[in-house]
Amino acid sequence: MGILDGKQILVTGVLTDASIAFHVARVAQSEGATVVLTGFGRMGLVERIAKRLPQPPPVLELDVTNDDHLASLADRVREHVPGLDGVLHAIAYANPEEALGGKFLTAGWDAVAQAVHVSTYSLKALAVATLPLMQDGGSIVGLDFDASVAWPGYDWMGVAKAGLESCTRYLARDLGGKRVRVNLVAAGPLRTMAARSIPGFGTFESVWGERAPLGWDITDPEPAARACVALLSDWFPATTGEIVHVDGGVHAVGA
Repeated sequence: MGILDGKQILVTGVLTDASIAFHVARVAQSEGATVVLTGFGRMGLVERIAKRLPQPPPVLELDVTNDDHLASLADRVREHVPGLDGVLHAIAYANPEEALGGKFLTAGWDAVAQAVHVSTYSLKALAVATLPLMQDGGSIVGLDFDASVAWPGYDWMGVAKAGLESCTRYLARDLGGKRVRVNLVAAGPLRTMAARSIPGFGTFESVWGERAPLGWDITDPEPAARACVALLSDWFPATTGEIVHVDGGVHAVGA
């Protein structure tokens, strides 16, 4: 018997089998959940990756900046499951040519607006779109990267993640009365496709190798995935607005 037995979980952001979202879907299935995926852009790739899961799930197209996609999401999900108990928000983007890699001072508003819309505001948009499916309450979990400090090359994505953390607190406030919990998992750096788009990502790798008290394997998304699944389960019934760090302990120690 798994901790997600009988649960229906929506997982966004699966692009490759190295992504945290893919491993959340895998662990969720192993813990008894029925999973529905969403993808954007390269839908054929997402559908192929979905077939690598133990039970290949349905895949829905979702552009979180498209109002029509968001408005129709609940009905499209209901074609596969009657409702939802949990949602994973694993969506972020900033143009590496304009908003990352040391371009903080030169980035224009269009690039900044795109980063904030896709990486921050989308958490609220996804929560509102899926709320009708969580009539009995539920759990929304987002993926974070510690935004309490400035990181080399992270620039406007760092600002967007700081906004994501604040957005989580306000959603926790407004959705608590509906018995919906909203939390984040702040993972250490992992070699995902998203990470490879960050100029100077190797700097993160060296920092974690030197500072993590528990050590850190940049090739292993399992610890972050397990934390997400735990928060999606009923094992944290009174936890909301929280950031759970899964980073080997780097956030807790100085240089």
